[in-house]
Amino acid sequence: MNREEIIKKVQEVDFKKGNGLVPTIVQDINSNEVLMLAYMSEESLIKTLEGDTTWFYSRSRNELWNKGATSGHLQYVKEIKIDCDNDTLLVLVEQVGAACHTGERSCFYRNL
Repeated sequence: MNREEIIKKVQEVDFKKGNGLVPTIVQDINSNEVLMLAYMSEESLIKTLEGDTTWFYSRSRNELWNKGATSGHLQYVKEIKIDCDNDTLLVLVEQVGAACHTGERSCFYRNL
């Protein structure tokens, strides 16, 4: 996908509703397991579409982060879907290692 096509795709997403961020659900493409919920900005979505791994916006650190860049637990993007309101993304990935910062495969490993 060239830069122009990437920008067109990003413009489909309604970032205004979430003050510049959209919730992004990450799901394992093979098992369908929900791995995590994070947030993407326009810039992190562009970086994700330009490469082959996920980029998110950290609300606590106020910066972009490439998931797994330091841990080696990368998420290789296979497909990105958008919901009917254009304000939530679903990213299907091949997960290497743990998705959760605790070392668990999924962030959703506890019952409430």
